[in-house]
Amino acid sequence: MTSRVCGFVPPYLLEHLARHNTLMIDNRMRRVREGIIAAPPAPELTAAWVVHDCHNGTVLPGDPARSAGEPPTGDPAVDEAAYGIEGSLALFAEVFRRRSYDGRGVPVSLSVHYEQGYDNAFWDGTQLVFGDGDGIVFGRFTRAVDVLGHEFSHAVIEHTAGLRYQGQSGALNESVADVFASCLKQRLLGQSPDEADWLIGAELFVEGIHARGLRDMLNPGTAYDDPALGRDPQPAHMDSYVETRDDNGGVHINSGIPNRAFALAAIAIGGSAAEGAGRIWYAALTGTDVGPATDFAGFAAACVAAAGEHEDAVAQAWQQVGVTPGAAAGGQPADTDLAAAASSTVVSVRRTGGLAGRVAENAVDLTTEEDERAAELRALVDRVDLRAVAGKESRGADRFVYDFDLCGDCASVGEERLTTDLRRIVDLVLSAGSDRR
Repeated sequence: MTSRVCGFVPPYLLEHLARHNTLMIDNRMRRVREGIIAAPPAPELTAAWVVHDCHNGTVLPGDPARSAGEPPTGDPAVDEAAYGIEGSLALFAEVFRRRSYDGRGVPVSLSVHYEQGYDNAFWDGTQLVFGDGDGIVFGRFTRAVDVLGHEFSHAVIEHTAGLRYQGQSGALNESVADVFASCLKQRLLGQSPDEADWLIGAELFVEGIHARGLRDMLNPGTAYDDPALGRDPQPAHMDSYVETRDDNGGVHINSGIPNRAFALAAIAIGGSAAEGAGRIWYAALTGTDVGPATDFAGFAAACVAAAGEHEDAVAQAWQQVGVTPGAAAGGQPADTDLAAAASSTVVSVRRTGGLAGRVAENAVDLTTEEDERAAELRALVDRVDLRAVAGKESRGADRFVYDFDLCGDCASVGEERLTTDLRRIVDLVLSAGSDRR
């Protein structure tokens, strides 16, 4: 399935956090959902932005909590979201001459306090949504202003090049969102590229977690090393490009390669990241040379073409990460056939995607009578129609993706397309799941 739904937490982190009991939290909150959750119609807004409160429920957008021009509410998540969206709108308006994410000044809808213990933030195609974290590994996802800038940038990407959320174009989608998120953070802190820490999500983790951030753009693969998270798996060079079918072809892992190219270019160009390399990346994103299927080499060529007097610095930055602008970049993700490992008596579920990139997976053999889940799963499998919900392109970014093998019937399904029966299958199968890299 080709999906443009992306979650801020990558799947390789979801794997390790599941080992620390966050999977049970995720299962409990899933039980309160019913029906198919699709992106709702955009709410009618009159202010430039409105932050809504979901009250730890799943109904979007929630109740209006604060709008543009109104004073702080005292709710940290609401006020952090307000600060972040004001900064994001100002960045795009003042540096890139862009009015809101659509370029026409559309009001922005944000939702906070989404679900209970929800370890993610995402753009669903109409609004920005933020969880409060589990309190075990992650805190509020509004605490890091670059997370908000990242999700807002996904909306910009959707309304410009529309980079398809799969393989190299998907990794570019993630990387460009990190690029503008870092520009926002550095701009608000008044930092130059050589002063910046180049971390994404540095404020996300609770005390005691050995993590400097979720990603390190300048030095991919070094952001964290903790028993609850594992070790940061991002590559910094095309020689280490990860071929996988997880997380829409590794979009959160392989984004480290173009991330480093931007950081190197920004430092070489100097000034501010936003007004220097940021303007070049924005020109490439919005120009005619970049479209939904653009790969690393194609985007690099567009950046070089837009760089003007900084052409050499930009070309060298891409070459340092193993990407020759305009040449075939290689390293396309493997397109593994889900049916290859299918079994007629086994139900398996594998969850990838999300902002932190953890993977959660498990399987149940329906012939094992001692397993009390088997009888209910047999009944669910008999009535589920995967074809009705699979294979449809979704809007948004940073959402979870589920790979199902229902006794040989295999498909990938986006989080927002799960039916009540599929959610129950997820609960039953993953409730006692083992997790691995």
